[in-house]
Amino acid sequence: MDLNADLGEGFGRWTLGDDVALLDIVTSANVACGFHAGDPATMHRICVAAVRRGVAIGAQVGYRDLAGFGRRRIDYDLDELRDDVIYQIGALEGFCRVAGGRVAYVKPHGALYNTAAVDEGQASAVVAAVRAYDAALPVLCQPGSVLARLATAAGLTVVGEGFADRGYRADGTLVPRSARGALIHDPDAVVARAVRMAVEGVVETVAGEVVPCPVESICVHGDTPGAVDLAGRVREGLLAAGRSVRPRPSPAGSGADERGRRG
Repeated sequence: MDLNADLGEGFGRWTLGDDVALLDIVTSANVACGFHAGDPATMHRICVAAVRRGVAIGAQVGYRDLAGFGRRRIDYDLDELRDDVIYQIGALEGFCRVAGGRVAYVKPHGALYNTAAVDEGQASAVVAAVRAYDAALPVLCQPGSVLARLATAAGLTVVGEGFADRGYRADGTLVPRSARGALIHDPDAVVARAVRMAVEGVVETVAGEVVPCPVESICVHGDTPGAVDLAGRVREGLLAAGRSVRPRPSPAGSGADERGRRG
């Protein structure tokens, strides 16, 4: 099982989360590419640290919305959205290559993630961007989502992702952050949910239903209070359940490997 976290979400003098500590725990880093968060110096620093640890690097692409942290939906011109995604992948790729690695996958962030899960237009723009940049790059997204369906139809590799610390609705989508039950705060519950997704391929919704959630990667948010401890506990829980914790095999030439990874 792959364990991922959103990293590099500081900007300028503003920092968010303990990126270095999380890089010692996770196996994949979703690195902000400068639109919803991040800046060149931060991208460079995270890429160097990730490559040294053998952590896979993913382009966490989002809306052009620094003020809103990419969590406000924007109704883009779809060609413009496609080009914004290409731009972000390319920006991170430059710093990956300088560090001796490559971008290993693409994951939308925030409102773009949630919108592309249900909206064919924005999902198609993300798919078009990845195909145009490098069709070998996997797309990390919710299993069963519109983005997953369109990416698969376009011949892209889809990696199903589950969220250990987020609430789910009956249709498999995430509870909006503005709604009750959006975040899971109890560390024991977070670990139990991660293990259940990994072992049984299901998740319990806010209404208490159990719905399918077949995943290959589990996300623990890096901006959650106590994120480092929580990620460590999730990793330990997965190992105790008999699941190895390692990056997914990378696309040919991606440069991501398992150097120094544990478990």
